[in-house]
Amino acid sequence: MAVVGPVQAVIERTVSGLGYELVDVELAGRGLLRVTIDLPAAAYLPDPARPVDAMPPSVRVEDCEKVSHQLSHVLMVENIDYARLEVSSPGLDRPLKRATDYERFEGLEVALRLREPLSGRRNFEGVLVRDDSMPTGPGEPVRWALELPDPNGPKPRKPGAKVGKAAAAKEAARKLAQKEAMKAAAAKAVAAKAATPAGAAGHEATAPAQDAGEVETVRRLSFTLDEIERARLVPKVKF
Repeated sequence: MAVVGPVQAVIERTVSGLGYELVDVELAGRGLLRVTIDLPAAAYLPDPARPVDAMPPSVRVEDCEKVSHQLSHVLMVENIDYARLEVSSPGLDRPLKRATDYERFEGLEVALRLREPLSGRRNFEGVLVRDDSMPTGPGEPVRWALELPDPNGPKPRKPGAKVGKAAAAKEAARKLAQKEAMKAAAAKAVAAKAATPAGAAGHEATAPAQDAGEVETVRRLSFTLDEIERARLVPKVKF
């Protein structure tokens, strides 16, 4: 069960004051208060002073202990009732909760679940992008999109494979045609939006598949954050 209101505000203020980012707060069974923290976005930016072979920054056990100690004190002072406190890192499948999360992880692969089905589906995976093809008026929420790869599309080109001039020209023409098709699909979606009752979830724009030497995105799921039930990063484990 998500924690909202004054309790979350107290926790967020404390976590931020210690130099961390609050990812999620949940009140689980038997009074367990689960707090998920992360390093601020700036900690993940490239650092020339960091050795090339150094491990990437991440939340350590010491960080969790530091936040847990301070939160225990603050929650007691604020007279907030809970049985047990658990502070942890978000892991590889970090949840996306706020607009700043979507901005921070733009360009990465995301799995999300819609509040309402779209074309009979609620679960989607794709690359998170800002949907600039959907114009929004003053006060309207920013639209985001998932670029969805065609599951039946051509296989990826082998790394290092040479591309001839004719193939390169064909590829450039194909990408231009696909871009124009996406614009047309977006314009169609804008017109459909005007005739769609409020509360409808997103839209799915489809461009015709083309012959290519690599997998191309041919569909786009457009949405606003209030149409999302939950969203997480797709884990990418490197060996």
